[in-house]
Amino acid sequence: MPGASAGAATSRRVFMLGATGTIGRATVRALVARGHEVVCLVRARAGAPPAPAAIDPFAGAKLRFGDALDPASLARDGLRGERFDVVVSCLASRTGAPRDAWAIDHRAHVQALAAARAAGVMHMVLLSAICVQKPLLAFQHAKLAFESELVASGLDYSIVRPTAYFKSLSGQIERVQQGKPFLVFGDGRLTACKPISDRDLAEYLADCVDDRALRNRVLPIGGPGPAITPCAQGEMLFAALGKPPRFRHVPVRLLDALTGTLGAAARVVPALAAKAELARIGRYYATESMLVLDPRTGRYDAEATPATGRDTLAEYYAQVARGAPVAERAEHAVF
Repeated sequence: MPGASAGAATSRRVFMLGATGTIGRATVRALVARGHEVVCLVRARAGAPPAPAAIDPFAGAKLRFGDALDPASLARDGLRGERFDVVVSCLASRTGAPRDAWAIDHRAHVQALAAARAAGVMHMVLLSAICVQKPLLAFQHAKLAFESELVASGLDYSIVRPTAYFKSLSGQIERVQQGKPFLVFGDGRLTACKPISDRDLAEYLADCVDDRALRNRVLPIGGPGPAITPCAQGEMLFAALGKPPRFRHVPVRLLDALTGTLGAAARVVPALAAKAELARIGRYYATESMLVLDPRTGRYDAEATPATGRDTLAEYYAQVARGAPVAERAEHAVF
C-alpha cells in the first residue's frame, strides 16, 4: 500500500528533477508529506522571477532555478556544493523524438548522476517506462542506456517502470463528449494495461525513497485492478458520460502504411524524421501492451504485473464527467 512506510520514514534531503510535470508535482507533494527536505531544480520562465502561483504546487519544497540539461547550471544553481541523500528524477523527453530522447532521457541523466555522486548521493530513484522491455523506439533505447549506467554506477538505485498513465488514456474524452465514436485499433483487444494515477505513482516513488527493500531493483508497476483493453476503456468512458457505446475500428495496416510512408519520406526530407518517429510511437502503443513481458514466451503477462494504489481509471473518467479537469498530456500522446 503506498505510503505505508511514511510514518516511520527517516527524513532525507532529496534533490528532485522533473518536478514541474504532473507526476513530478505529485511526487514532490508525497515526499514533503513524509517529512523529507525536498529541493527542486526548475526552469524560470523567460528569465523572469516566478509568480506565486508557480510556487504553490511545491508548498513545503525549496525551488532553485536553473537548467537541468546544463551540467554547469546543475552544479551551480541546483546542488550548490551541498550534500543530498537521494536524487529523484521524473525528467523525461516530451516528444520522444531521437534528439530530445538522447538529450534528456540519456545525456541529462548521465550529467545528473555524475553531479549526484559528487554531492555524496547514495541512492537514485529513476522514473522510467515499462515499454523499454521491448525497445523499438529512440526514447526506449535512450532510457535503457541510462538505466544500464545507473546500475553500473555503484549507487543504490530504484528504477520504476510504470504502465500507462491516466493522462495517456485521456485523449478521446473530448471527442466522445462531442458525440463521436471511440477509436480502437483492430478489434480493440490487441493490447492491455493497468493504468496508474499520478497520485498512486507518486506515492510509490516516495516508497522507493523510504523502503530499502525497493533498492537495487527494476520495479514494474501498475495501478489497481485487472488489466484493461482499449475496448474496456471506451466502455468505461461512455458509462461515465452516460452515453451509449460507439466504437470505430481502425485497421492496424493503416498505421503500417503511415509509418512506412513517413519513414521513406524522412530519408529524402530529414525534417520529416520527427514525424516519422511519432508515427512509429503511435503504432507501438497501438499494438504493444503496457504489462510485464515474459522473456521466455515473448507474451505480456497481466498477472505478473504488480499493482499498487487505490485510484481507478473508471473513477477518473467519472470525475472528468462531473467537471474535473482532464490531465495534462505529453506532446507525443497518440489520442
